[in-house]
Amino acid sequence: MSSAPNNVQAYRASLLHFHADPAFTGDAHAWHEDGLLVVEDGRVKAAGDHDALAGTLPPGVTPHDYRGQLITPGFIDTHLHYPQTDMIASPSPGLLPWLETYTFPTERRFEDPQHARATAEFFLDELLRCGTTTAVVYCTVHPQSVDAFFEASEARNLRMVAGKVLMDRHCPDFLRDLEGGVGTSADLIERWHKRGRQLYAITPRFAPTSTDAQLRATAELAKAYPDTFIQTHVSENKDECSWVGELHPQARSYLDVYERFGLMRPRALFGHCIWLDDEDFARMSATGSAAAVCPTSNLFLGSGLFDFERADGARTQLALGTDVGAGTSFSMLQTMNEAYKVARLKGSYLPALRMFYLATLGAARAMGLEGTIGSFAPGAEADFVVLDPTCTPLLARRTKQLDSLEELLFALALLGDDRAIRATYSGGTRVHSRT
Repeated sequence: MSSAPNNVQAYRASLLHFHADPAFTGDAHAWHEDGLLVVEDGRVKAAGDHDALAGTLPPGVTPHDYRGQLITPGFIDTHLHYPQTDMIASPSPGLLPWLETYTFPTERRFEDPQHARATAEFFLDELLRCGTTTAVVYCTVHPQSVDAFFEASEARNLRMVAGKVLMDRHCPDFLRDLEGGVGTSADLIERWHKRGRQLYAITPRFAPTSTDAQLRATAELAKAYPDTFIQTHVSENKDECSWVGELHPQARSYLDVYERFGLMRPRALFGHCIWLDDEDFARMSATGSAAAVCPTSNLFLGSGLFDFERADGARTQLALGTDVGAGTSFSMLQTMNEAYKVARLKGSYLPALRMFYLATLGAARAMGLEGTIGSFAPGAEADFVVLDPTCTPLLARRTKQLDSLEELLFALALLGDDRAIRATYSGGTRVHSRT
């Protein structure tokens, strides 16, 4: 028998991935209890039943045996701050004092490239340990913080999105953009956007910390680079919303500030979106913008409860975010856990299938990256995670008594965390393995 070609690998386990949103169709996912995932040159070649695909493997290719485990596309985290890693779990009575007391002093340290690189290394390793293969990341106002992040991501061959924060008012002098801050972003776009698997996000922090001039310049930058991402915050906290109303009295709503400046479009991701009304959600849907829902952060800061039912009524694109460091975990499983509870408190219900969709294909769609990440469609990048339903005594006991896929996923979401991640693969290469 000839030796296995180096560019083909196969993985045997239960397989789950999505092709539609389960909130709107009953035929939304593919499930293979005894499945086979075939990867060639870092991309998905095939995914289906083991018995149907095993005979198609080239001679010498022996599948990696993960039977008893569940393989899904890698998790996608659409809103988090890598510079805030070291201030996670910092006490504060609310968002604005939390920013002043902890966030801004912590971000000041990223003027040091060595500190930025060390933090980026830890941050990315922690994401991979939690099964997250793609994230949409805020850096700081320092361009060296962006370089450090992308250098660390590129070394791991990860599909990551990140950008330099833009902020030129209502912030400490040591974090205020100098004149030409948007020009610096343009330089970073030229250096990093679509370099390998790296993608750039134009990143005004939030409306109160950008002057009208900076927001206009940001919109012009987004027009000049239409395939970049835009990321910012909106309607997270009632005090913040009132402040925006005072700064922009002509705007109908907080979200309307961004629309007036031309910052709502496909690949625009708005963090939180708690205090939006029906017209706001309709505008998000019409413009192709997406909401990054951050339940652990919103509960931690007491910001409010996201309204899944209202968002779904407008067919707004949704995804999940950990929002570290206001969020309390890097784990998307823990984020699903809190999202489920937030939905219940708002009077709606999130099935586990929907939560796993939001963390995979739903996020890829929100980012305009369907077909690239988030599923096992042929040709998609082979980013995937191996989940172990027996990783703790409690999960092992619970998952012995299951009647459905929904129960399995629900147990993983409500009882799982980083310990449930048996292995993480990026571009077909294993980048984390639980010891």
